[in-house]
Amino acid sequence: MAVINRIAGFAEEMAGWRQHIHANPEIGFDCHQTAGFVVERLREFGITEIETGVAESGVVAVIKGQGADAPDAPVIGLRADMDALPMEDRTGAPYAAVGRGASHACGHDGHTAMLLGAAKYLAETRAFRGRVVLIFQPAEEGPGGADVMVREGVLDRYGIEQVFALHTLPGVEAGGFYTAPGPIMAAVDTFYIDIKGVGGHGAYPQETRDPVVAACGMVQAIQTIVSRNHDTRQSLVVTVAQIKTGSADNVIPETAYIDGTIRTFDKGVQEMVHRRLAEIVAGQAAAYGVEAELRIDLGYPATVNDPEAVELAAGVARGVAGAAPVITDRPREMGAEDFSYMLEKRPGAYLFIGQGEAPGLHNPAFNFNDEIAPIGASFFARLVETAQPPR
Repeated sequence: MAVINRIAGFAEEMAGWRQHIHANPEIGFDCHQTAGFVVERLREFGITEIETGVAESGVVAVIKGQGADAPDAPVIGLRADMDALPMEDRTGAPYAAVGRGASHACGHDGHTAMLLGAAKYLAETRAFRGRVVLIFQPAEEGPGGADVMVREGVLDRYGIEQVFALHTLPGVEAGGFYTAPGPIMAAVDTFYIDIKGVGGHGAYPQETRDPVVAACGMVQAIQTIVSRNHDTRQSLVVTVAQIKTGSADNVIPETAYIDGTIRTFDKGVQEMVHRRLAEIVAGQAAAYGVEAELRIDLGYPATVNDPEAVELAAGVARGVAGAAPVITDRPREMGAEDFSYMLEKRPGAYLFIGQGEAPGLHNPAFNFNDEIAPIGASFFARLVETAQPPR
């Protein structure tokens, strides 16, 4: 691996940062302790332009390179997410967050450590032109810290022209890079259906309007959205995740509840799904003589990489990954990512970095591989130096 020697020299320190964050997980927007730790490190690196409290607990910091104050100075943004998941830590590591009800089972502790490593190096060397804006973001796992940071004006206030992020990926070669131009992760919406009928004794169904049967009809009909209403050449997932109803084996309940998730890449497909859900719910409710209400919450949009940014990032990755693969045609993921809000406003790229063999993301046994942190930090640092070379 062509890791920057200086970054390799403080790899053990980076592992210590990461393990500290892992041992002290925080959820959602409540990442204040993690943010405080990040700020302490940034100040140790000699970085003085630091904004805190962005999106409640986010941190934004600026490293100035050559000609940073010139009117035409380029500005690049690098983002890392800081939040954990609401699940118990089952890693068995000495620094596991046992009994905390939270765990870094998606590698955000590693993302933060990699960006801190790049920050330490860039603050020492300043071998680039313009400015680097470091974005430490809360609430990626929900309800969307990137969206809040964008709406609070981070991209505009700091003049960010392009923005990049890394995410660890288990099950592929450690230190490899995986990305693609265009859509790489899906948009996610959530639907909720509340059904109201007339309950009664299970022995006398003729006296009821059964919401259970109506719910079953709706679920069956929802399956036809993908199989009969959708162009099979485009990716789409519509999943019914919950059906809740009833309390006893001899009672027809009054209400039923359904919810699920929608994953799309194309706005036209997304609109079709929303329309068909509304038609199905209304039609099935009428057919079974019940009342039904559909609600759809719009979630993260699709994560869409800029082709030129992917080309830049892939070239840098090849210089860092050594013998490990750099894949630029990775199949699209049906998972979602709130970095999409930043990519809607600025060109940039989202890349996966290989974790090696490990439990999957969001598995309580997942633990970030500290050996790849210097690779990710070197990628961020070389990306800045390549995108904004000194004159």
